Amino acid sequence: MSSLGNLGDGFLTILTPMNMLWVLVGALLGTAVGVLPGLGSAMAVALLLPVTFSLDPVGAFIMFAGVLFGGLFGDSTAGILMNTPGNSTAIAGSIEGHRMATSGRAAQALATAAIGAFIGGILSSALVVFFAPSLAELATLFGPAEYLALSVFAFVAISAVVSESVLRGLAALVIGLAIALVGVDGMSGTARFTGGMPELFDGISIVVITVGLLALGEVIAVAARRGTKEDLRVMPSTGRLWLSRGEIRLAIPAWLRGTAIGVPFGIIPVGGSEVPTFLAYGTERRLGSRRADSMFGKGAIQGVAGPEAAGNATAGTAMGALLALGLPTSATAAVMLAAFRQYGLQPGPLLFERASELVWALLASFFVAMAVLLVLNLPFAPLWAKLLKVPRHYLYSGITVFAMLGVYATSSKILDLVLVLAIGLLGFAMRRYGLPVAPVLIAVILGPLAETEFRRAMAVSEGDPSVLVSSPITIVLYLVLALGVTGLLVQRARNRRRTIASGATAS
Repeated sequence: MSSLGNLGDGFLTILTPMNMLWVLVGALLGTAVGVLPGLGSAMAVALLLPVTFSLDPVGAFIMFAGVLFGGLFGDSTAGILMNTPGNSTAIAGSIEGHRMATSGRAAQALATAAIGAFIGGILSSALVVFFAPSLAELATLFGPAEYLALSVFAFVAISAVVSESVLRGLAALVIGLAIALVGVDGMSGTARFTGGMPELFDGISIVVITVGLLALGEVIAVAARRGTKEDLRVMPSTGRLWLSRGEIRLAIPAWLRGTAIGVPFGIIPVGGSEVPTFLAYGTERRLGSRRADSMFGKGAIQGVAGPEAAGNATAGTAMGALLALGLPTSATAAVMLAAFRQYGLQPGPLLFERASELVWALLASFFVAMAVLLVLNLPFAPLWAKLLKVPRHYLYSGITVFAMLGVYATSSKILDLVLVLAIGLLGFAMRRYGLPVAPVLIAVILGPLAETEFRRAMAVSEGDPSVLVSSPITIVLYLVLALGVTGLLVQRARNRRRTIASGATAS
């Protein structure tokens, strides 16, 4: 009851004309920055830090809340419409979202993303208000072996699920791990696969890889089909704003499952929302493959709903971990930590006592920001979708220029533009030969984490490999993974036999 009373006081603080204006400004700025490739909510908050020096702390952090969630929606908008996610957290939702857009359901995809973001954000914010101390205890259960098990689970689950061939999925995973090895080894300081170029010592940026594989690879693939029947087909209508009863029936469980997957990952410092969004996508794809009318690969609404809810749920509980523990579990949370220190505040248990008005106003602003974003973005979904009505040669040339500018703006390196082109050609080759792109991205994102945690576990145990399966969490993760992959292989073998049998009967 005390939490409810404090939250009520927070709403009284925020529901003033000036503070509501800061929420609106933050939501609009976050969405606008999120649409740009390579920029996201973390970059938006960082860019706005100097601007907020003249604001009082409550107004500044209320605006940051709007920027945080607005950036997440902007990331998804770019990914769904142009296959250029503004940030890596939107990659998983873009896989099916862009397919929905190109099949004439862009508005439905954007509406699904907006509602999923709202549900994930609202539920996670409610959990933060009531259960922040209990959720924080989850972080203490994860050590090096658990992080490694989590990474392996994500690697194999995604690789096995997203492709019809497990071997092709694993081949794509190996490509991603090879790309992730480029740069200076964090533990030994040894340069790996850099060719002696100092520009590669920090590795290849995830922005470069994402834009190259998803955006430029798609542009080259479209250009390669020039003059074919597929190229000459007219882009279908941009769809309707509302979701049908059947679509809502499919989306609601996916929204709830995505939220449940995303909530714990806001507390666990795995670097952001990439892991839960890909796990949510893998879960939805695995469940969808059991349906005879599965739309996965053609634009499944569950493939957008699950990752979007997971991403916003993770963002909400990440802010809870920052406020309750002072633990930044994502890039955005780290920038927010810098913002707190700018005002002479240190997040942690004492913050609730020393600056309770600010904390509860910030928590209340999460709810208000999500509602403002839903009201702003739902009506504009069909307007955004009209981008797909632009003639193809203009649209894809614009995407290319837009993507290249985004990459150059984040690093100011000519080498990154060369790398984008090379990775774009790799993405085209993967599309040409049926290799899935998602395992490459999850390997690039989680590969460094898996390597670091494996070496840390080996160092702590003095080389004893049994430490990797010495806790209940690791055992459960590996067992679930083994059972899931085995079940998937058995199901595909049965489907193959049925197809062969039906073909023999028809002949």
